[in-house]
Amino acid sequence: MMARILRYAAGGSAAFTAAVLALPALAQEAAPAPTLDRGDTAWMLTSTALVLMMTIPGLALFYGGMVRKMNVLATAMQSFAICCLVTILWMVIGYSLAFTEGNDYFGGFSRVLLAGMAPGGSHGLAASIPESVFMTFQMTFAIITPALIAGAFADRMKFSALLWFMGLWLVVVYAPIAHMVWGGGLIGQMGVLDYAGGTVVHINAGVAGLVAALVLGKRKGYGKVPFPPHNLVYSIIGAALLWVGWFGFNAGSAVAADARAGMAMAVTQIATAAAALGWMFAEWLTKGKPSVLGIISGAVAGLVAITPASGFVLPGGALVIGIVAGVLCFFASTKVKNMIGYDDSLDAFGVHGVGGIIGAVLTGVFATMAVTGAADPVGLLDGNGGQVWTQIQGVAITIVYCGVATFILLKLIDLIIGLRVPEEVERDGLDLSLHGELVP
Repeated sequence: MMARILRYAAGGSAAFTAAVLALPALAQEAAPAPTLDRGDTAWMLTSTALVLMMTIPGLALFYGGMVRKMNVLATAMQSFAICCLVTILWMVIGYSLAFTEGNDYFGGFSRVLLAGMAPGGSHGLAASIPESVFMTFQMTFAIITPALIAGAFADRMKFSALLWFMGLWLVVVYAPIAHMVWGGGLIGQMGVLDYAGGTVVHINAGVAGLVAALVLGKRKGYGKVPFPPHNLVYSIIGAALLWVGWFGFNAGSAVAADARAGMAMAVTQIATAAAALGWMFAEWLTKGKPSVLGIISGAVAGLVAITPASGFVLPGGALVIGIVAGVLCFFASTKVKNMIGYDDSLDAFGVHGVGGIIGAVLTGVFATMAVTGAADPVGLLDGNGGQVWTQIQGVAITIVYCGVATFILLKLIDLIIGLRVPEEVERDGLDLSLHGELVP
């Protein structure tokens, strides 16, 4: 009898032990999947559409209106073709290299061809929205960045060379920088603040544009004959579309419909208006007249500069960032460019490169706990002076990596197929020679 009791006791003890050991596994299995928020998802769907609008039709019109009439179709075609090319490359490899787990410099291959992206799943950086929405939102950033570069070498690159360059640049430069800043890589680990793409988008595009302009050389007749804009009304419409779309760019980077998105929207509006006025008055004082091209260029400079800071600063900081960006980008796009003598056709570097650097550095000055909700000081005015140096380091890494990689890609393409159109094509216009079409 006693032996039977002992056997029952031993069996019960084993069962109890097994049940206790199984509890963590059961708890893990029973853990609820991330809850998708309909409000956040709706806002991010809207933001994605707004950012796509920035390239087509926004940038296509903005750049297309600034070139000569014989090149307007070729310039608009560049934006449209880049949109299509990057969409496919982002699906195939770009998203995986940027936003999956990897090393300090690039992600892995778990999302090649978007494999494993479940319809109802989410991403670690955006737990309240479907991963498909997060992927497409980031795709629109990847689309506009190389499209911005094209403004630096307008009127003179082969269309075939452009496609090869933009495709390779997306994989070799954009995706690694995006991973380094936002995907868990080196720059983000350093503590660099970049809310919506000051380094990833604007410094990246501006530096690549400057390198491309230097490698290709000046347009025929540059500095000797005028290159008047074809249609500034197109450019105004394009700039307005960029401005409106930028709310998706900056406020959408909250990846939620929340208070931080609201503040990002407010500071974006303030900085843009301040920069437009800053450029306008600087031009008015130095040249005697405020131009249409000047005020819209200033607005874009403000949009660029507030991008890295938009989720970190208060309206007062945005006002200062906008004024500084408007004035300094004006001088960079006029005085400095003329003094050095490089031909950045549509001021991709003067606006995006310089504006991105200004915004990135001033983010370290004006970032504040009041917006981020952090427990410790964030920027210089909060008492964290070291953040400015951290920002400068992030800017420097982006410039060096992008500059070197872009130069190598351009030289390689030039060696294999050539970068620049023949002189007679450049003289007669790219629209007819490259695409067989003309604007009536």
